[in-house]
Amino acid sequence: MTKYEIRVMIMALLEIEQNDICLDIGAGTGSVSVEVAAQGAKVYAVERRAEGASLISQNAEKFGVEVEILHGNAPEDIDETLEFDKVFVGGTGKSLEEIVDWSFEHMKDGGIIAGSFVTLHNLVDFQRALKRAGFSDVDTRLISASRVE
Repeated sequence: MTKYEIRVMIMALLEIEQNDICLDIGAGTGSVSVEVAAQGAKVYAVERRAEGASLISQNAEKFGVEVEILHGNAPEDIDETLEFDKVFVGGTGKSLEEIVDWSFEHMKDGGIIAGSFVTLHNLVDFQRALKRAGFSDVDTRLISASRVE
């Protein structure tokens, strides 16, 4: 699950607005999807693990929001006719370049894509893929969140 402090930053960077159509790729437990849906956006969450898809459903129900779960792999299991205002990449299953290319093709003008990565290697690959796909304004932040008792 994405830590609260990281979710807050993701939400700020995505600039979620009421009625946005958002895609959460590699949605895991759905923590980002649920936050986005709570802001009034339509959310599609892609998760390849059955356990993850089940957790997304449970968390959406728990917090009283709607999340359309796409159980499968990105980008091949996403409806080709959909277009998105915002895309969040949380997991890629080794398909990072394909996901970025697909997102670029299915993003509305002025759309925003953001990603969260545990390893610097994946971050650098994401930056390269964004630039290669034509995203010109790439802003990178390294964020650490620790709790003190």
